[in-house]
Amino acid sequence: MKKMTLENGMKLIYEHREGDLSSFCIAFNGGALEETGRFKLGTAHAVEHMISKGTKSRNEEEINKICSEIFGFENAMTNFSYVIYYGTCLSEDFEKGLEVYSDIILNPTFPEKGFKEEMNIILEELKEWKDDMYQYCEDTLLYNSFSSKRIRNRIIGTEEDIKDITLDEIKKFYNTYYNPKNCAVAVCSSLDFEYVINIVNNFFGNWGRSFHKIIDAGKEKNKEGLFVEKLTDIEGAKIQYLFSIDELNEEECRVLNLFNSAFGEGTNSIIFDEIRTKNGLAYDVKSYIKNERGVKNFIISMGTSAENVDKAINLINEKIREIKNKRGYFNTEKIKALSKNIKLKRQLKLERAIQLCKELSTYEIMYDDAEKLYKEVEGLENINEEKIIEVINKVLNNPSIQVITSK
Repeated sequence: MKKMTLENGMKLIYEHREGDLSSFCIAFNGGALEETGRFKLGTAHAVEHMISKGTKSRNEEEINKICSEIFGFENAMTNFSYVIYYGTCLSEDFEKGLEVYSDIILNPTFPEKGFKEEMNIILEELKEWKDDMYQYCEDTLLYNSFSSKRIRNRIIGTEEDIKDITLDEIKKFYNTYYNPKNCAVAVCSSLDFEYVINIVNNFFGNWGRSFHKIIDAGKEKNKEGLFVEKLTDIEGAKIQYLFSIDELNEEECRVLNLFNSAFGEGTNSIIFDEIRTKNGLAYDVKSYIKNERGVKNFIISMGTSAENVDKAINLINEKIREIKNKRGYFNTEKIKALSKNIKLKRQLKLERAIQLCKELSTYEIMYDDAEKLYKEVEGLENINEEKIIEVINKVLNNPSIQVITSK
């Protein structure tokens, strides 16, 4: 991996990948977190939608046509922590592809024509979010778990705010956060690094705009409690636990990652074995960690039948109590095996160049350290059981538990 900073403050991360394809991702600290106290909920996502509606030299139809011709895959995504624009093309078209994206990002006109229609599309997207029961359960859990964090409301925003967002607010958000000092671009390609530098510098090097700072995401402990919502149009039930990990330092997060690999990842995990294999209570059960700027939670998730909700919760609570006090499970061989498996899964995840670009660029803007993507899974075999027990006893307390079930 190679990294450099352009004169205007924009970061470039380069990873050599053999082959005829080149992938890139352009990332900003311009996600939903930046709306806090300043913009209506959903403004960041609306900017992502409106930015490709036209530039000073291309209309939307022309943008769509050239993107279809150049890219095998291209997309954009707004998260709480960031917004990204990414694509994969033939290496011979890398310059053309980056030129198009630079035009979209540097020269948007945010036309009045089509604005209302695009906002209606976002409202339709909001309905789809609500139709996904796992997503709905997570969204409801976050809303019930926190009082002040931006993550208590959906990335896409609320229906009321989406309807009230104006084009002027979209322009203001863009002008505030789309800035070279708040941007990182990652490129994975067999093209020469110096050539890539010249192309990126050619299209982005003269971009300049004053920049102040991003929002302080803040910390907030989740509210302990069981929250139950009953719906008429679903079958079965969804259960999710949330434990805030705001207070964990970087090394403790690495320890938690090691624990999670044993506790809730895969068909050999502790909770899969207990909930599904031994008791047949859930068709899907897992745990995972959200550890991004402003989004730091340990989650347990499962789907079961409405009549088995109480039993499933009791079993999860029992396994948590047991593992917090269990000695001898995380022995040296177990830790080595978990460490190896984590590295394997990380490499598999990053095998696709476009995914690697997404991870490198977002790690750079969130942590100012793209190399953390690799470093955080190194040396896990040196963690001992005592440290694991210490961390999980720090984390696995006073959960917020969300149940979505049928009436």
